[in-house]
Amino acid sequence: MSFSLTEYADQVWQGAVDDSIAHTGQAGTGVLDVTDGVGWYPGFGNVITFRTGGEIVLFDTGNPLAAEPLHQAVRAWSRDPVSTAIFSHGHIDHVFGMGGFDAEDAPRPTVIAQERIGERFDRYLLTNGYNAVINQRQFQAPSLTWPTEYRRPEVTYRDAITVTRGELTFELFHVRGETDDATVAWIPEQRILCPGDMFIWVTPNCGNPQKVQRYPREWAVALRRMAGLGAEIMLPSHGAPVFGADRIRQALTETAEWLESLIEQTLDGLNSGARLDDLVQSVRPPAHLADRVYLQAKYDEPEFIVRNRGGATPAGTTATRLTSSPRPTPSSPVRWPSWRAGRGR
Repeated sequence: MSFSLTEYADQVWQGAVDDSIAHTGQAGTGVLDVTDGVGWYPGFGNVITFRTGGEIVLFDTGNPLAAEPLHQAVRAWSRDPVSTAIFSHGHIDHVFGMGGFDAEDAPRPTVIAQERIGERFDRYLLTNGYNAVINQRQFQAPSLTWPTEYRRPEVTYRDAITVTRGELTFELFHVRGETDDATVAWIPEQRILCPGDMFIWVTPNCGNPQKVQRYPREWAVALRRMAGLGAEIMLPSHGAPVFGADRIRQALTETAEWLESLIEQTLDGLNSGARLDDLVQSVRPPAHLADRVYLQAKYDEPEFIVRNRGGATPAGTTATRLTSSPRPTPSSPVRWPSWRAGRGR
């Protein structure tokens, strides 16, 4: 029986199959057709492929160890030249697949990213050993090394940029959530939304205590902005596609509501004089969202958002205490040796 991506995505939505940032369900299957001229390359860091006007546009390019398989899979899908790649943000499971395409006997592809991505790459170079150590610890991978070379974009933007390739328009806009350099892509002709890591099929990864803190308040704002676009297909950079405008709107707005609830409870408590350690015990996500497949704490913990003071912690700081086990735990199916990828978290 042939594989149906829409049926598979429905199984994920119903909770019958796990495909998220915590479990890459279809990794290794090559580029799967989403709709005419659009492909989905699943892995730890999905890649979305667009064939338009005799050229290919990539949204994200995957992790270092998947670079060669990605190149082979895209070439099996189409021989058209890759003219453009869009980085959703600078984490290393999204920006390391350009090598094979850069080496082709063709004009070098143009990489587009939000302007702060360069600062991220510079910071990674300054803290190379530190990033190796904390990722070794988090992912139980003692042999992990951190990259020392990064593919820099040819084109950067600050707030928004519109890119036309063939018959398609890529409306790119800057958001803050997991990172401060995030790009969301909206392709109006096909009503396709590429949210990057703003939606990852589990609770938002916005409070890891070992690393730079994230932006939960801005994340919720961005989710509601994306929900208002009316997308009919959503292709996240982790996890399965989502088909149908109603499901997409529900997933985005309920994830925003989940974040907003934690933020409001935390800030109300702090402003009333509550101790942070007490709030960690009392703040809880909305009970009516507890059964949502995409709001399970498989990769992050609500506690981390509380310890981030609901996003009121100054950007760039790190949490000072960790009382819960970082995700993924040693027993989790997601461990560095199994998904074999670099991770700039």
